Amino acid sequence: MPTFEDPAADADEVQTALRALAHATRSIDDPREIYSVLGSLTAALASMSQSLHQIATFHDDGPRKSEWMPEASAKARSASYRVSWDLHRAGEMLRQVGETVANAHVAEAMLAYHREFPEHSRSTTPAADHRIGL
Repeated sequence: MPTFEDPAADADEVQTALRALAHATRSIDDPREIYSVLGSLTAALASMSQSLHQIATFHDDGPRKSEWMPEASAKARSASYRVSWDLHRAGEMLRQVGETVANAHVAEAMLAYHREFPEHSRSTTPAADHRIGL
């Protein structure tokens, strides 16, 4: 259950959910579910992009960073800059991936899946089935 207040716990839950999704999508039994899965993934990618940008912002020279980090050495400032850069970059990549998945989601809406099932009439007698070669 999401906490909306504990990023580490929520991240663990996301990892578990994505692992379950990877397992569940190994075999698609009902392709009509793909549209909804793509919609959920589009929203998830947008949230993940936002989260990465927000975590990166902590490493930017923000006022809250100084509350947590003592006077940083050049090495620590360099590492913080690298974390910020990489997370902002990853957040932007995920935004672009999200747009691509959204495009697939729109295209998926144009597909109609159906499964044809053999129709058996209850009024057909076994003798009649035999005559028509069934």
